[in-house]
Amino acid sequence: MPVQTLSTDDGFAYRDLNKNGRLDPYEDPRVPLEERVEDLLGQMTLEEKAGLLFQTMIAMNSDGTLSEGDGPFPTESTTEMVSRKLMNHFNILYGSAPRQIAEWYNRLQALAEETRLGIPVTISTDPRHAFSSNPGASFLAGAFSQWPEPLGLAAINDPALVEEFGDMARQEYTAVGIRVALHPMADLATEPRWARINGTFGEDAERSGKMTAAYIRGFQGEHIGPESVSCMVKHFPGGGPQKDGEDPHFAYGREQVYPGNNFDYHLQPFEDAFAAGVSQVMPYYGMPVGLPIEEVGFGFNKDVITDLLRQKYAFDGIVCTDWGLLTDVEMMGEPFPARSWGVEHLSISEKAKKVLDAGVDQFGGEACPEVIIDLVRSGQIPESRLDISVRRLLREKFRLGLFDQPFVDPDAAERIVGNERFQAAGALAQRKAFVLLKNATGANGPTLPLSGRPKIYIENVAPDVASTYGEVVATPAEADLAILRLQAPFQPPKGGGFLANFFHSGDLDFKEEELARILNVLSQVPTIVDIYLDRPAVMPEIAEHSAALLANFGASDVALLDVVFGRVASQGTLPFELPSSMEAVRKQRSDVPFDSEQPLFPFGHGLSY
Repeated sequence: MPVQTLSTDDGFAYRDLNKNGRLDPYEDPRVPLEERVEDLLGQMTLEEKAGLLFQTMIAMNSDGTLSEGDGPFPTESTTEMVSRKLMNHFNILYGSAPRQIAEWYNRLQALAEETRLGIPVTISTDPRHAFSSNPGASFLAGAFSQWPEPLGLAAINDPALVEEFGDMARQEYTAVGIRVALHPMADLATEPRWARINGTFGEDAERSGKMTAAYIRGFQGEHIGPESVSCMVKHFPGGGPQKDGEDPHFAYGREQVYPGNNFDYHLQPFEDAFAAGVSQVMPYYGMPVGLPIEEVGFGFNKDVITDLLRQKYAFDGIVCTDWGLLTDVEMMGEPFPARSWGVEHLSISEKAKKVLDAGVDQFGGEACPEVIIDLVRSGQIPESRLDISVRRLLREKFRLGLFDQPFVDPDAAERIVGNERFQAAGALAQRKAFVLLKNATGANGPTLPLSGRPKIYIENVAPDVASTYGEVVATPAEADLAILRLQAPFQPPKGGGFLANFFHSGDLDFKEEELARILNVLSQVPTIVDIYLDRPAVMPEIAEHSAALLANFGASDVALLDVVFGRVASQGTLPFELPSSMEAVRKQRSDVPFDSEQPLFPFGHGLSY
């Protein structure tokens, strides 16, 4: 039976969530928060508590209707998860137009209202605002305003701008019902080969901490409230120092190492996040090696979650595991094992118990509350242990105002998401984030900015865009100059199936055939090279022979050409150093910043004109 709005004898209107015809304390926004939490907790069954401890992916149909597992991505039926498994935390995989997302969200909340206690759903998302020419990444972005990636925000190095971004993104998220950001990443890019550097704020702990704190303030505000989006900072205690730069999504990258004995350095941005009031924390998959703590993945690690996070830092917010610590799954027809590094031999129930014993509240990417129910009924975990986490999770829903007004306005979603002001702010940030690495001076002065309408040979620039700035020609021989857009090199994955294709890892240098092709263009005509740095590329030959060298962290062709022609000035400085060779990369210590021998360009380098 759906929720009805009833009135008390004195005319106070309330939502009768448990359908009992009277006003319960948890239904009354006038009641203090902790009283509401305890009243609802006291009414919950074991099954309802267990459902609260899981957060997994959810899909929607493009027309805004609920997916029952028959969409383009394999997810469980919405009705099965909400009505039978009693889950109410979900990570939305992808979306449609803003109106359809809002309508889907309202349908989902209506379904949740039909459960016994009417506990509302909380929707989370991975980042959706970074500009990308990658179809897989841009599919996530949808209609949201497009900004540079976090590396680009770090390159601009303006906390006020980052806070402004967070506030705009918050408005877009709340308009469609998204209330938890599974970001920012406070990890440090001290291992230049690591595949997830593009989600960080670089390798400097001080700059990263300032950016992380500003990001959180923008999303959450001074305190969590009905207008907030809660941030889940990740990946505690810092996921950057990966052995050989491999990623622990995969078994071959599970080891996290500290050859420079620099563990505490990686905690500094998280300390800034705690000071900013971050609401939630996600530990990473990595298994620490060579430290005086248990060598198991951080999500299973009591030394890290309880002793360090809960006790030393007194963090009493929500801790949610990274996705998929318990169960093996199939992805695109290929097996994808649970990321249970160091405890692979344990059963699913034993893994779940170890996660809870470590001090974690919620299982990310999992949908098996029956495992927790069995652990309690068999006496392996007391129900009181569940209550500790359930209180935290309920408290967050109340603070976000979901019990009092869970629905959104589809008309407002259309007006707010991707509106002209937000898009303009993101487009300007794309331009500001460019780093001018080199600007050679010739007989006529510096190469940049360009003027007039030169004849341009282009690679990886849309001809229809370039033709509005100059005359596009077919060969370098015909051109006054060339503009090449490149991407930082990477190598094919070592394994890991379909998902591994989205992780750019391995060597950072251009190999012989591709390098020769690029240098051939550079030898024929003065060439402006723009390189997308999702990792610190090794490119000494390109730097030497280019007429101008730019770096971007997610920017459109129009943004590039506006900077090249001086219509908008770039302001970026490097958020990490660029190594001079792969030999120097291999000599670096994965946990130590700024330790590349004779870097090609140092941290903080950036020219202007």
